Amino acid sequence: MNSKIAIAMSGGIDSLVAAHLLKEQGADLVGIHFKTGYEACGTDFSPIEERLGITVHTVDLSTVFENRVVDYFVRTYARGKTPNPCLFCNKAIKFGALMDEAEKLGAGRIATGHYVRTQRNDDGSIALVKGRDPDKEQSYFLAMLSQQQLKQAVFPLGELTKTMVRRIAEENGLVPMEKNESQDICFIQDRSFSEFIADKLQLDPRPGDITLPDHRVIGRHRGLHCYTIGQRRGLNCPGPEPYYVKTIDLATNTLVVGVKTELYTTDVVLSDLNWIAAPFTSQGKVITKIRYSHRGAPAALNISNERTTLTFDEPQFAVTPGQVAVFYQEERVLGAGIIQ
Repeated sequence: MNSKIAIAMSGGIDSLVAAHLLKEQGADLVGIHFKTGYEACGTDFSPIEERLGITVHTVDLSTVFENRVVDYFVRTYARGKTPNPCLFCNKAIKFGALMDEAEKLGAGRIATGHYVRTQRNDDGSIALVKGRDPDKEQSYFLAMLSQQQLKQAVFPLGELTKTMVRRIAEENGLVPMEKNESQDICFIQDRSFSEFIADKLQLDPRPGDITLPDHRVIGRHRGLHCYTIGQRRGLNCPGPEPYYVKTIDLATNTLVVGVKTELYTTDVVLSDLNWIAAPFTSQGKVITKIRYSHRGAPAALNISNERTTLTFDEPQFAVTPGQVAVFYQEERVLGAGIIQ
């Protein structure tokens, strides 16, 4: 494999420190930045180039980003599900299309500022492992990567905490161009999810009934694309205790709500499994995160020709179709699947 490494540069502190660490290690390094088509303005990387002594190349990935990430996001929402575009951006863009561009620059690997680690197994495969910083670690967002993508990935920040990264930046005069932490949905700015989706799909508002699980109508919704499972705000349905979105019924254009105790689920159906470790052939016990902020819970993963299911030891709140369930054994990521 070519020894040159391309570092994905955003202008933020994480990628800046990652590049600095690689340079300190003597890496043959080139910077690469990609445009999504949603930037407010262009980014001048000349101060970073001068400080680090590297060239930063900017590539336009706006078309593939629109087709693979934005289109997936809006159409999943339109189907009454809640996508996590970051996982698919990492797979299709950062470690996909951007890696292709890095290879054109002579690089055989790509580095990012993710707080995550990899380890090489005895059989030559790569294990994806949680980052050292429990408050920042980002293995969840990389759980859809393939073995080939992991073999080409470099994560200089995996052993560090955010506090350590800030200290390294300060001690070495590394001033980020982007002061704020990057947001999960980078392509939505200054408007709501629902406005963005309606604009992209040219949706006309289609209000409908808000009902309780027993079919009693208690209000009206603004359009199903405005809601997600577990949502509390914006329902405007007073009751003896707060209501949460329980079900999005596209067939009847109905939003079903319930009290918090009615949103706990034990059994979950999965699709589109991606295995990083050797796949289970039938069943096994795993710790599963059903969203990035979820602490993880013990569950039995059951695989058959008909379907794949998770059965949690204890019911979990607001299991949301479209989100990604990520399976762990201790610190290692086993794989992931999309919640149905």
